[in-house]
Amino acid sequence: MFDDTIAAIATPPGEGGIGIVRISGRDAVAILGRVFSPAGSVSKFESHRVYYGHAVEQPGGPPIDEVVALCMLAPRSYTREDVVELHCHGGPVPLRRVLMAALRAGARPAMAGEFTLRAFLNGRIDLAQAEAVMDVVRSRTDLGLSLAMAGLGGRLSERVSAIRKDLVATLAYLEATIDFPDDDFPEEDVGGSLDRSLEALRQLLASADQGIICRQGARVAIVGRPNVGKSSLLNALLQADRAIVTEIPGTTRDTLEETADFGGVPVCLVDTAGIVESQDPVERLGVERSRRAIESADLCLLVVDRSARLLPEDREVASALAGKRAILVANKSDLPRATAPDELASLVQGAPIVETSASACSGLDALRGAVVELLVGTSAKQSDELLVSNPRHKAVLERAERYLRDAVASMEAGFPTDCVASDVRTAVDCLGEITGETATQELLGEIFSRFCVGK
Repeated sequence: MFDDTIAAIATPPGEGGIGIVRISGRDAVAILGRVFSPAGSVSKFESHRVYYGHAVEQPGGPPIDEVVALCMLAPRSYTREDVVELHCHGGPVPLRRVLMAALRAGARPAMAGEFTLRAFLNGRIDLAQAEAVMDVVRSRTDLGLSLAMAGLGGRLSERVSAIRKDLVATLAYLEATIDFPDDDFPEEDVGGSLDRSLEALRQLLASADQGIICRQGARVAIVGRPNVGKSSLLNALLQADRAIVTEIPGTTRDTLEETADFGGVPVCLVDTAGIVESQDPVERLGVERSRRAIESADLCLLVVDRSARLLPEDREVASALAGKRAILVANKSDLPRATAPDELASLVQGAPIVETSASACSGLDALRGAVVELLVGTSAKQSDELLVSNPRHKAVLERAERYLRDAVASMEAGFPTDCVASDVRTAVDCLGEITGETATQELLGEIFSRFCVGK
């Protein structure tokens, strides 16, 4: 598809042991010959060989840096084009000078994600696998990495392609009966075929919300009235003194966010100001931010002081959680109990109750487990289960599922066959947006613009 040669720095900015300048395209090897001076005699660069030498600004010129050159000839490369890499010392100056030498030698600057875009356009990976590349780079937990590697390995593509293949066969039958109405076709169970495809889509969608949380993380707001131990709980969960803690009620005046790994799920913990009626304008601003934190949270931890009687303020905070997933955290469990369990249970109906002591660091593992259970259930822990973890894929699957439901409804209502075929055709096109068969240039541009330049 592309007939020019691109170059970019493929390692993050800053200082490091190694920095890589990557070049891909038909002139990659020729450009290597202009900017690389090997230590020994090299008649031609062989594929998948490593060469030691120096980067130079022009043949015979003074050295820029001591480097190692790696040559990967098409099609055995990331892009299925000729690819060369210059492994330099990882400082910004040598990397910039080596890149500029490659650009002067005939390459052009790569656009964001262009190396992976070429891998997709040249058939090395499909679109879902290309998106998984960035998921691998951006994974924040071991579980997130496992999900990304499953996508990179093509597990989602295989499932989607299988569903799409069945629908294409059904569509071919429907269109044949439309185009040749007088011909005798063997009777096919179109309804049964559509039902099977519909069920397969629903299975993929069933765990999509959990998969997206495992990949992107979840916001968990720590809420409650003042002085129940919210900031102490945050510090205990983070195992760091991140929030200021005093005996004075109302110490926290603003929201404070930190991310932690809860059993493989990235959890953004949001410590909030105590929700209480106040005439203090600063405190009122903090309370308003706490309420906004509740609205945007995927889950709320309602913290109460187990060693004190429940106050009207506790019930006021609980009422603000209406319709939200919540866990009731009975804190200060190291002190004598003053609130009965059934009284706690009445605060938020159906919410699990976990007893903790932030000061003694007890009950924290149980709380982390309860958070993970409410956010993702047990499916995320089953390594053999495929989870849809990309919001775009979820949206496409939902559209395909909707069109298939319409197709089934049209058939059951006795609508003309072309109405059924139209919905099936649109569902087929939707699924092609995941693997790339029906992806538009606009969609490709949007996806690959999110990549870093060197990838």
